[in-house]
Amino acid sequence: MKYQILDIRSKCITAILFFSTLICSAQKKYGAIIPWTTYEAENMKTTGTLLGPEYDPYRVETESSGQKCVKLVSKGQFIEFTSTINANSIVIRYNLPDKKEGNGTNATLGIYKNGTLIQHHKISSRYSWLYGKYPFTNNPDGGVPRNFYDEMRAINLKIRKGDVIRIKRDDKDGDDADYCIIDLVDLENVAAPLIAPPNSLSITDKIFQGMDSANDYTEAFRNCIAKATETGKTVWIPVGTFKITGDIILPSNIKVQGAGMWYTNLVGDETVYSDASKRVRLIGNGSNIHIADFAIIGKLNYRNDKEPNDAIVGSYGTNSTISRIWIEHTKVGMWIEDSKGLKITGCRMRNTIADGINFCVGMTESTIENCTARGTGDDCFAFWPTIRDKQQYSPGHNLVTNCTAQLPFLANGAAIYGGESNAIKNCSFSDISQGSAILISTTFPTANEDNSINNNFSGKTVVEDCVIKTSGGFDHEWEWRAAVEICVDKRNISGLEINNLYIKNSLSNAIDVIAKNVGDKIGVLSDATLQNINVSNYGIAAKNKYGLFISENAHGSLVIKGSDIPAIKNLSDNFTIVR
Repeated sequence: MKYQILDIRSKCITAILFFSTLICSAQKKYGAIIPWTTYEAENMKTTGTLLGPEYDPYRVETESSGQKCVKLVSKGQFIEFTSTINANSIVIRYNLPDKKEGNGTNATLGIYKNGTLIQHHKISSRYSWLYGKYPFTNNPDGGVPRNFYDEMRAINLKIRKGDVIRIKRDDKDGDDADYCIIDLVDLENVAAPLIAPPNSLSITDKIFQGMDSANDYTEAFRNCIAKATETGKTVWIPVGTFKITGDIILPSNIKVQGAGMWYTNLVGDETVYSDASKRVRLIGNGSNIHIADFAIIGKLNYRNDKEPNDAIVGSYGTNSTISRIWIEHTKVGMWIEDSKGLKITGCRMRNTIADGINFCVGMTESTIENCTARGTGDDCFAFWPTIRDKQQYSPGHNLVTNCTAQLPFLANGAAIYGGESNAIKNCSFSDISQGSAILISTTFPTANEDNSINNNFSGKTVVEDCVIKTSGGFDHEWEWRAAVEICVDKRNISGLEINNLYIKNSLSNAIDVIAKNVGDKIGVLSDATLQNINVSNYGIAAKNKYGLFISENAHGSLVIKGSDIPAIKNLSDNFTIVR
């Protein structure tokens, strides 16, 4: 175990610089611009039972916001709060029990305003509950459950500031849930729907309709895209719900515009969704593609990584944009390849089976900005420059900025698995109870067999200006992850700068450097710096944890500057901490 102390500056100057940074950063906003207000169930008036906090894996409390929730066990029980804003929409994050067969239960929630019923909503646990180890099963006999929560959303409410909102169990005939757990409620004042832009073609125009009588708009969508490509017009999707049961190919220079993520819904067909070719899938196949302002609502409730991803996938070439899309109940939100200069802005990933947004093969100079992910089944945001397919661009210089990640039921808030000079900046991470808020790792392959293409870390990988709360949870394959983890797994990581992080209430270690070496495959961490890191409370779920932990198999060095990191533990004789 080696420590080197460099007294380049006096302790007083270091302290002044550090606390000056804290004061400036305290005035800064981190994460996405959130247009909704969240009300936590545990802070509401209720006739139900408060659960939590709990931090052990495979518990509904651990997968809850703040590790607390409220359980309503009988008809008539409720939660109640006073709205602090004007709003016209609501999201309720809930859990219902599963059946022993694994196909979910049902219940009815009533939404009341000032004592008067305004809407009833059927809810189900069909799209939650997974069991066993990755890639999981829907059979409860697999044990070790996860993915407890789902969400319902509704619009056309008329809520004023000061109104008392009650969410009550109003079970009807056919409802069979023994209980309903509420985690949180979001209220939002959504703007009016957009109108059709000039020079546009609507998928509802009769000239695009096929002979399908089941409200299936797949062929209409395809026909409208073909005509828009021919005429240079925009594809318009108006207010409404449109069934999609097949791939939608997006060619170069196409623009698809919806009326808004709350108003235009592309929805899968549950009866055919087990067929991977009949899902809602928008496939980029060109450059200068622009899609905006609609929702994709899938019907997927299992994970099979041998099947292709649905939702938004493919290559978006150069200078494309994806804006203000809501995606839920799909395998991934977005899985993008071979794109340069792509900008993803203002999108919401909810309750996906796997990743929120993953930049995979050949992604360069592309940005994920002002996006949110909640309840994903793998990394909320990830850069994975794999070489499983031929890459058009050399991967790197990608950025996640001003994004918010919350409550994935597997994996991490944001992860970088290689590439040149990628960055995570100005983000907020909270309640990452199944992994790390931020993971820098060489675990996944990024080179071909002869190493002629090697997309391992290069340049300067930067993580800066982020707030991390209650993260660093239990990963069933890696056990307890740190809130920020550097995993030097059989390959080197060089050129890592981590600056201005505020890490609070870590479930395990706040920061760690770990390694899984195999034979002579030893990864080395070099040219790595932690600067202006503030750690406040750690190990709230697991005992004997640290502010910074270096595992015994780690190799390399780490420089720490101007940071407040208590309880540093270095178990490796091959790792040096320079302070």
